[in-house]
Amino acid sequence: MEKDTPALHSHIRKVILERTSRDEERRREALLEYLGVSMPNMDRAAAELLAENAPPLLPALYEKWIFMFAKRLFETVPVKQIELLCGGSEEDDAAIILAYLMFLESERMEKQVAEDLKNCGLTSGEDGEGAEAMADYIRSRLSRIEEDKTRERLDKAAAYRNEKAKGRLQ
Repeated sequence: MEKDTPALHSHIRKVILERTSRDEERRREALLEYLGVSMPNMDRAAAELLAENAPPLLPALYEKWIFMFAKRLFETVPVKQIELLCGGSEEDDAAIILAYLMFLESERMEKQVAEDLKNCGLTSGEDGEGAEAMADYIRSRLSRIEEDKTRERLDKAAAYRNEKAKGRLQ
């Protein structure tokens, strides 16, 4: 059954919005997924910290980026394939989200996102004191997490050495 183009656009928009901006838990989950894909070596605790403390974006930005994604998708993918992608299964929805994340990671979109955030006052600069304060806070928390992990590793190594030394004396 063929769907019309507006219905496909609507489906894509709905799927992405449900994963990224409906509520705080979904937003945090989407940010964790994004960090996992874009920075696979990032420590889980650090990714969770970033996801929890990242300020929410304006709904207009989500709408703009989703519209840009759908427009590009229709420019580059045959409608028949988009219809298959909009089948409604969990796998189809996951494929839409993955394609959207890959779109956001493109060089063109990295520039667009930076420009949009700057236009909304969400980057550091003359008026970006809030964003700079958030960045400082996140950096200090990440540093603390890394220090705690290092201390934990050192304590574990010391305990291991102590156990080894006890074993030799007995």
